[in-house]
Parts: sequence; structure tokens; C-alpha cells
Amino acid sequence: MNATALSNDDSRSFGKVTLPTLPDNRRDIESEEEQVKTANGSSSKNGAPKKNNRRRHLILGTAALVAGLATAIYYYEFVAPFESTDDAFIEAHVTPIAPQVAGRVQQLLVKDNQEVKKGDVLLQIDPSDFQTALDQANANLTAAKSRFEQAHAQFTADQAKVAQEKANVVAAKANAAQAASDYKRYQAVGDQGISASQLDLAGTKASATEADVQAAQNKELAAEAQVSLDKAGIQTAAAEVEKNEASVRQAKLNLSYTQVKAPEDGYVTHRTVEAGSYVQVGQPLLAVVPENVWVVANFKETQLTQMRAGQPVTVKVDAYPQIKFNGHVDSIQHGSGASFSLLPPENASGNYVKVVQRVPVKIVLDKISDANVVLGPGMSVEPEVRVN
Repeated sequence: MNATALSNDDSRSFGKVTLPTLPDNRRDIESEEEQVKTANGSSSKNGAPKKNNRRRHLILGTAALVAGLATAIYYYEFVAPFESTDDAFIEAHVTPIAPQVAGRVQQLLVKDNQEVKKGDVLLQIDPSDFQTALDQANANLTAAKSRFEQAHAQFTADQAKVAQEKANVVAAKANAAQAASDYKRYQAVGDQGISASQLDLAGTKASATEADVQAAQNKELAAEAQVSLDKAGIQTAAAEVEKNEASVRQAKLNLSYTQVKAPEDGYVTHRTVEAGSYVQVGQPLLAVVPENVWVVANFKETQLTQMRAGQPVTVKVDAYPQIKFNGHVDSIQHGSGASFSLLPPENASGNYVKVVQRVPVKIVLDKISDANVVLGPGMSVEPEVRVN
């Protein structure tokens, strides 16, 4: 093979390897096919991410809409219909126990936090002095009753004496009438029938019997006055009896006060007395806290818009976080708590800064079934009122 033949064969040589050269038109065809494939490949690669992005945006938008709808439903179902506060405490009618008589505590019959019933004796004060006072009052009453009976007897006797004096007046009047009649007859006869001495004697007798009548009448008046005095004596004796009866009742009361009793059912708290102590009248010895308690919640005034009596309440007690107590709104105080404080605010003087006030709301707890739950005044709670 010569050089001319090599040039006519249009061959290309790369070192020792010789490759045939394609025609120009075939190279152009292959180049066009490659461009078409490249274009198709790039368009398919760009279309897939756009489709994935649209799907992702659709999913995210749907999720956000569902989350917003769920949030709105939760708010209007579980947040908006409720009003709550942590400024709430348990209250109760705490009854202070104080003695009504002074004396030394002879016996203490209760312990701290002991449950008591109404009428149970809490402590015993030495009753010796009060028993002596009662015995003396009874003796005075007996003497007063004796004087009353004596006054009655005297009244009866004086009434009989009045009757007797009235009879004496009648007899005296009869004697006086007879003496006056005899004297008139003697005067009519004159000196012819009787002597002067007889006439004088008849006149004297008439005068004497007239005086007897006056004396009898005076005795009758005196007897009647004595009867009136006896009546007053009876009234005085009756008043004395009543006075001594009152003294006896007071002595019995004082004796009964030596036993200090529980005024109601509850629990003994804040005990400061011990056996052997000398106590004075009105001295606080202990307190009785009843089982009946309630909640006073100080809500902001802006929370009272839809709050009404009777609405259900769920109460959480800090001491028992695992228990929910049920109750209801009993009443809302007519006035803020600051208005009834020791030093209420004077908003008409100085600079004024508006502060949201708090209003006490009384919440009554329903029946507490758990006997191991201890609820007392001052314990912190968190009530939640369903207002809608």
C-alpha cells in the first residue's frame, strides 16, 4: 500500500492504531440525535422537582389549615368557655371557743385536730365554787318562799280581822242607837218619871256608845289598811322569790358553764389551753373548724362578664393535685375586695392609675366522698368556672 492509497482512504492514525473516518453527514446526524436526547433529558429533570414542590406546598397548606382549625376548636371548646384564677382559697366558719366563767381547768378532754360532735365536752373547769354558789342560791330561794307563805298567812288573818272589825262597828252602832233612843225617852218623860241622875246617865251612855261607833269604824279602817299592806308584802315576797329563782338559774348556768362544750360538729384546731391552766372569761382556748367549707375565688372584674350563680366549677387543690373537686358558683360579692379592706383606696385624690380590681366569688363544693381529704381555711386552690 502506497501513500496515495492512504490519503484516498481518508484514514486517521493515532500512534500505531489507525481508525476509519466517518462521513461528514453521518457525524452531523449523530450530533443532532445527541442534542435531542440532551434536551429531552434536561426537560424531564426540571419538571419533576416542580411537581414535587407543588405537592409539598399543598400538603403543608392543608396541615396548617387543619392545625389552625383544631386550635380554634380547642380554644372555643376548652379555653374560651372557662374562667380561672390562682387567687383562691378555702374558707370556713371557724368558731373560737372561750369560757363563760373563770376558773382552773380541771380536765382537758380533747387533743389537737380531734373530731368532735355538737355537745361534746371539750374541757372541764373546777366546779366547786359554782356548786357552792348554787347551794347558797337554793337556800335563799327557800327563805324567800317561806316569807312569801308568811305574807299570805298574815294577809288571811288580817282579812278576818277586817270582818271582825266590821262586825264590831255594827254592834257599836246598834248600842249607840239604843242608847240614843233611851236618852230621848228619858228626855220626853222629864223630871216626873225619872231622876236627874238617870237622865244624865242616859245622856252619858248615848255619847259613849256614839264614841264606840267611831272607835270601831277606826279599827275597821286600820284593819283594811293592814290588809292593803299585807297585799304589798305579798307582792314584795313574790318578787323576792322570783329574784332568788333567777339567782338559782344563774348559779345553775354558771355551774353548767364549767363544762365547755362544742357548739357544732368539726375538728379541734389552734388549741392553746392545757390542764391546770387558770382561764378567764372570754379567753380564746381553741377553735372548732366544721366540715362544711367553701372556696372564695378573687376573679378579675373583667372575668365576671358571663359569670353567673349556679355555673359548674372544677376546683384543683394544691394539696391534692391528683383530685378534681366539683362545685358551683354560689354568689358574687357586690363590691371589690379593695372596697372592704382596712384602708380602702381613695381614688378622688392625687394621680389616678386604673388598676383591674378583683371581686370575691363564693364557690360551694359538692359532696366530698374521700374521707382522707383534709380541707381547711387558707388552703390554696385553683377554680375553673365554665361560663358558657
